[in-house]
Amino acid sequence: MTKTTTQYDTAVAICKDIFIKKMKDYGTAWRILRTSSITDQIFIKAQRIRNIEDKGTQKIKEDVRSEYIGIVNYSIIGLIQLGLKNDERMEIPAEEVSKLFEKLANEARNLMEDKNHDYGEAWR
Repeated sequence: MTKTTTQYDTAVAICKDIFIKKMKDYGTAWRILRTSSITDQIFIKAQRIRNIEDKGTQKIKEDVRSEYIGIVNYSIIGLIQLGLKNDERMEIPAEEVSKLFEKLANEARNLMEDKNHDYGEAWR
């Protein structure tokens, strides 16, 4: 399970780096999005991955990896939005959002580790 945890930590670090860079450019513009809009974005990215895998080709030269990163980051955005549903701020300080990202990514990591313990990484 150590390998899985290390891979998870590496993937989350890559996702967070991109998330923070985009937040510096755009702020928390995603605060305006409804939960259904966020899940739509996740679906669109998953659908593109499936289409590329099924067709074996793609016309847009953005790699599938970037779509997975988008899925992770939109998922974190969705969780942040759910946690802040009564918070009317449109702009949230970068440091606060970064801490929320870490908290949620760690909760997901802990859940993954607990499930891996019980299921023996059967998904691999």
